Amino acid sequence: MKRFVPAVLAFFGAACIAAAIAIPLYLVPQLKVVPLDLDITSDATTVAADGSTGERFPAVIFDRCSVSENRARTLDASLKQQRRSIITEPSDSRQASLQSAQTVLIERLRDAEGVETEPTVAGAGDTRTCEDGLLTATIDRVSVNRKTSAPNGAVSSLQLEAVPEGGNVNDVSVALDNRTGYQYKFGFDVQKRDYPYYDLNTRQDCAAKFEGEETIDGVKTYHFVCDVPETDLSNLPNAQGEAALGTMLTMPARWWGITGRGVRANDPITMHRYAAATRHVWVEPTTGTIVDGREDQHQYFKSPDQSDATPAPVRDFRMDALKGTFKWTDATVKNQTEKASGYVDQLKVGGVWVPIILGVVGAILLIIAALLFFRGRRNDTRPDDAPPVVTPPADERDTTLIKRDPPPAAGATPAGANPWERPTEQIPRVDGGDPPADDSATRTFRKPPPE
Repeated sequence: MKRFVPAVLAFFGAACIAAAIAIPLYLVPQLKVVPLDLDITSDATTVAADGSTGERFPAVIFDRCSVSENRARTLDASLKQQRRSIITEPSDSRQASLQSAQTVLIERLRDAEGVETEPTVAGAGDTRTCEDGLLTATIDRVSVNRKTSAPNGAVSSLQLEAVPEGGNVNDVSVALDNRTGYQYKFGFDVQKRDYPYYDLNTRQDCAAKFEGEETIDGVKTYHFVCDVPETDLSNLPNAQGEAALGTMLTMPARWWGITGRGVRANDPITMHRYAAATRHVWVEPTTGTIVDGREDQHQYFKSPDQSDATPAPVRDFRMDALKGTFKWTDATVKNQTEKASGYVDQLKVGGVWVPIILGVVGAILLIIAALLFFRGRRNDTRPDDAPPVVTPPADERDTTLIKRDPPPAAGATPAGANPWERPTEQIPRVDGGDPPADDSATRTFRKPPPE
């Protein structure tokens, strides 16, 4: 039993220290993966170019109904972007597949005469008109490596239309090849350097450059900016391999409003729709969670032929198709910062506090076990034949030893007599009784008890 208790304490102490070492090395890396319950909802509204929210019509869009009229027209607008990203199949321990549905809705419109309208959105399956409040709708699907959060190429497609009844989603989707940039989440342990970022509108990667650190709702973030180069959207085919509707438009010069040298009113002029953007993302560096975002989008019609053979009025023509700054709402930012803080706390508990506590407890248990072991060993090293230490009774009284005198000198005793023998000395008893009958070399007398 003396050695059993120290052994048990040493076992649990060593186990605690082993766990303190194993948790940061094994368990925490298991937490640093894209969660399979990921569910990100982000809402963004158009704001002024400086980020202020006071304007009622901070964006500009092309009036789709003007295609059937005598002149192209743009409208002032207030737009809302909604996006929800969830995990779908195929997902397992190594990869996670995300499905992100995104819509851009028209909240308010104002024409050149100042007339305001609020478009409505047709129900699913209903016929949509040029006045419908739904501007765009897409579903993006991408699979990523769960450890790095980077696309792995297993799934990468963009659905541009609703799936008809009895149809297949692949029939209304286009494959997105060569996608390598982050999009909905960065990797873990983000550094202060450039990262590839994927722009879905132009279907290309761009370099997200580190701009600095900012604190948002108490969360430290890294600010990255990605400048998306001008891209001809007509070169991005739809599911049928053709230019998407609205990316190429041929109309008379007078409809475009183009006049000048070398241009006649009835000349058919083909314009392509181009897009450029500047994307801002604020990323929590430990977990790679995007906590805030802003998109400065600009889509416009211009001539694809910029050669000298094209009349200057045509080369220089630009007409906005969509121009606006989309900024995440305060509610979205608050939700994302709370998620990021929760993820950071989980990693801190698993990677810092639990190992410290286990290490301290393990060290204490080992120290106690060592003390008990060496104490028992010291007791075991005492000789077996050592006289026991006898503690006198509590009522033991002092004693007096009376020694015999040395033997008499030679010739001092008669011949034949015992030299040690001497006349008997009567020593009275302390208690007044008779002396004992026998005489011995040494007698012991107890002191009388104190009165």
